[in-house]
Amino acid sequence: MAHALEIAGRGPRGVNPQVGAVILSPDGGVIAEGWHRGAGTAHAEVDALSHLTRAQTRGATAVVTLEPCNHHGRTGPCAQALIDAGVARVVYAVGDPGDASSGGAERLREAGVDVEAGVLAADADALLHDWLTVQRLGRPHVTVKWAQSLDGRAAAADGTSRWITGPAARADVHRRRAQADAIVVGTGTLLADDPALTARRPDGTLYETQPAPVVLGDRAIPDDALVLRHPRTVLHRSGANLFGEHGDDVSASVLAELRERGVQRVFVEGGPTIASAFVRAGLADEVLAYIAPTLIGYGADGTDRPALRGLGVETIDAQVRLEIVELERLGDDLLVVARPRIADEKEH
Repeated sequence: MAHALEIAGRGPRGVNPQVGAVILSPDGGVIAEGWHRGAGTAHAEVDALSHLTRAQTRGATAVVTLEPCNHHGRTGPCAQALIDAGVARVVYAVGDPGDASSGGAERLREAGVDVEAGVLAADADALLHDWLTVQRLGRPHVTVKWAQSLDGRAAAADGTSRWITGPAARADVHRRRAQADAIVVGTGTLLADDPALTARRPDGTLYETQPAPVVLGDRAIPDDALVLRHPRTVLHRSGANLFGEHGDDVSASVLAELRERGVQRVFVEGGPTIASAFVRAGLADEVLAYIAPTLIGYGADGTDRPALRGLGVETIDAQVRLEIVELERLGDDLLVVARPRIADEKEH
């Protein structure tokens, strides 16, 4: 399964999941492998089976990172392909949450195939985290990113924030931008920093894939704003009350529109107001906190620029508890990747 997960990563991230498959002979030796290469191409199981004859697959074991599908899309159901191949046993990591595509395990069992689920499930869930979110929740997967000082500030009292983190951290941000379908900022960040919102390599060249820029806020985008030179068209939507009573509705409605446009991965990079709105609404599936070893504090007049604000936490019992899934040193900075806890655990 570990190898199946490794080869799954060779496939493109997109509308379809990254899936890997390994076929074992009856005596346990690896005889074929396959992975999904994108929409419209053979699924991982079928790709692996294509390298074998019917005689070789009879009595074999298929190890797959995702439950074999059970529906006719651009390709036929993988569960049936495994049955037709005479596979005796199927082992998979995580179940398919799709209404139309799930049910492959049951179909296999009904055909007399031995099925085992949950092998390296946590690793598969990590690989497919964004895709699974879309399938389970019916909206794009949301990553909320911010950079902060060691004492939790996103900017100095005068609003300046370039640069809190160093070049290694910024390069990591751009790499992750390139993996997203859309990048969201507010007009406050747009007017203060004039970001291009492109995904760029350290040498300044653009990545082949670029996230669609989305700007939330009622203020106009200046005619000379760098974002208007973005290779993709800017989507500008009202951000009314993002920090007020209806902010959660605004965040959810933006995600609904983006989903209709085919967006699966959203990268929220738009300052404390925008970031707080998504976190407060429970719409942050992943948090990236880039922490620099610097101290900023607040201004002489009491002006404070925290990384987040207004989450509605009035008592410690209401804190937004996350689970750290990754820690990485990036030059002098630290990246903390955290996700909402799946189980509701009491913390002390």
